[in-house]
Amino acid sequence: MLGCAPPRSSRVVIGAKNFTEQVVLGEMLAQEIEAVTGERVERRFYLAGTYICQQALVGGRIDGYVEYTGTALTAILKQPLPPVGQRGKAEVLSSVRKIYEDKYGVRVEDGLGFEDTFAMAIRGDDARRLGLKTISAAVGPARGWRMGVGYEFESRPDGLEGLEATYGLKFAERPRTMDLGLLYRALAERQVDMVSGNSTDGPIRALGFFVLEDDKHYFPPYEAVPLIREDSLKVHPGIQTAMDRLAGKVSAEEMQRMNDAVDGQHRDVGDVVREWRAARGL
Repeated sequence: MLGCAPPRSSRVVIGAKNFTEQVVLGEMLAQEIEAVTGERVERRFYLAGTYICQQALVGGRIDGYVEYTGTALTAILKQPLPPVGQRGKAEVLSSVRKIYEDKYGVRVEDGLGFEDTFAMAIRGDDARRLGLKTISAAVGPARGWRMGVGYEFESRPDGLEGLEATYGLKFAERPRTMDLGLLYRALAERQVDMVSGNSTDGPIRALGFFVLEDDKHYFPPYEAVPLIREDSLKVHPGIQTAMDRLAGKVSAEEMQRMNDAVDGQHRDVGDVVREWRAARGL
């Protein structure tokens, strides 16, 4: 009887988690690899969350996907949050890069050019009416607010519990947990008054929400970095060429626009990425 490991595809296989930005980034990696190698890339998108993507990568079911350095550090590698003064992009990237290489044989590529950090978002009219710009300034009003969070943010070591402790945040009732796709609708419909979104989410701009500044620097950097198996790079050296071409190319504003094009305008993700690549001369 042969081993139970799933057969490795002869094609490059790129994965993505189950939200819009991840699918856009997965498509971006896939299209760039196809452009470099001239070979079709298999897409395994909408994998259910961080843990499933990590298992697929380590188990060889995918060759790569895009992760965020802060998520990798805390949720995957289970490292403690570094002291505030040691949470710079370079320090976190260096730490994540070494552990992935030593433990998993995975290369952490150079960043795509943007961070997607957690964003404490409130309605724009509330921010203007109360003169709020920072999370610290919102501590008082928050005592009468309802909070909405995603399932992952509620349980992560860099999530809700630490945020509440760092800022002394207390809400009118226990935070409501819901699917990420429902958070902004709940905020717009005044079912909640603050949500833990992501800084590059399309609805923030489209619906006129305001992101409060993390003035105590609670969150670590969440730089978007492709994770690629080292053995895949040996078999398919064109992957590295493609990753080098994408490094530093994506701004936070471009990411937000692409997310909104797919989410808000219901455009095809392949078309959105192709237009972005053409505009970038790729």
